[in-house]
Amino acid sequence: MITFDGVTKRYADGTVAVDHLDLEAPTGEITVFVGPSGCGKTTSLRMINRMIDASEGRILLDGVDVRTIDPPTLRRGIGYVIQQAGLFPHRTIVDNIATVPFLLGWNKKKARDRAMELLERVGLAPEMASRYPFQLSGGQQQRVGVARALAADPPVLLMDEPFSAVDPVVRSSLQEELLRLQSELNKTIVFVTHDIDEAIKLGDRVAVLRVGGRLAQLSDPATLLSDPADDFVRGFLGRDRGIRRLSFIGDEGLRLRTDLTVRPGEAGEAVSGDFPWRAVVDGEGRPLGWAAAGDLPAKDAGLLPYGTYVRGKDSLRAALDAALLSPSGCAIAVDDDGKVVGVATRESLDEAMSAVAAPAQPRDAVQGTAGEPRG
Repeated sequence: MITFDGVTKRYADGTVAVDHLDLEAPTGEITVFVGPSGCGKTTSLRMINRMIDASEGRILLDGVDVRTIDPPTLRRGIGYVIQQAGLFPHRTIVDNIATVPFLLGWNKKKARDRAMELLERVGLAPEMASRYPFQLSGGQQQRVGVARALAADPPVLLMDEPFSAVDPVVRSSLQEELLRLQSELNKTIVFVTHDIDEAIKLGDRVAVLRVGGRLAQLSDPATLLSDPADDFVRGFLGRDRGIRRLSFIGDEGLRLRTDLTVRPGEAGEAVSGDFPWRAVVDGEGRPLGWAAAGDLPAKDAGLLPYGTYVRGKDSLRAALDAALLSPSGCAIAVDDDGKVVGVATRESLDEAMSAVAAPAQPRDAVQGTAGEPRG
């Protein structure tokens, strides 16, 4: 556990970057620092591994004041990932990953074996081990940066906007990879970002900081979205926070219709005629597209776009996104194999939305204990 106990950082010119910060980052969870520029996110992170020392207060690592630990020793026990990876350009990928094990005195074979294991764990092919950083894409370099931070199996991982320099598709992939790794490794992670969507997606707990380094709210993402502490937090979350909240609500209450699927060439009269659209599926039951009920095609050509979500796994937001992608305004629910299990119509989506539009539960406290983990 990482504890900030009345931590302040004041520079010589009187600038206060962090102002009496009190919070806990629980063991085995991802705590995200988020807020506008100048709110002290990175300063707070860097005080944990003493790249910056606090002016007042204490930072405790499992109850031990970090100021009592020699900085190099402290840093070797904490993984650190930054923007654009920060890899050594003159070292191969395998030796970049093995950097901390080498510093800890591991023999070359043990360190490189560990590096090869982590290369695979972060989703990179073994043949990349002998390449140099300039031969990798930005996303691949960030994966190497994560692997390097994990090389000595540190209990704590600090991540300073690690995915902000890559394109949105790669960024989403890296976020998913981090969540997958965390489900296996259960590290204590402190993650800095300016992106509220990234904070909500990754964080077990989200700490929203104001300009000047003051804590505005600390809570789990669902509570943050449903019950912001004040106008500052509400404004930072944006006007679409209600849509974001749907990411934490499952599709269990979403009623499906199973009579709206047809195969190419089937007669429209073969199904109930009270709905103007049909989801056309192939011979294995996978979706091909939408067609008007009165104009079903003999083949799969000319079908209109569709959106899907995975029944029982995806959120209500995913179902709504799928519906918005379809001219029918409906979402096609599929199983893990991509086969259609039913259709969520506008009516059923409206019912589900109404069911979750209940008054928010009271917060425990602005700096209180986080609620349920993201779901």
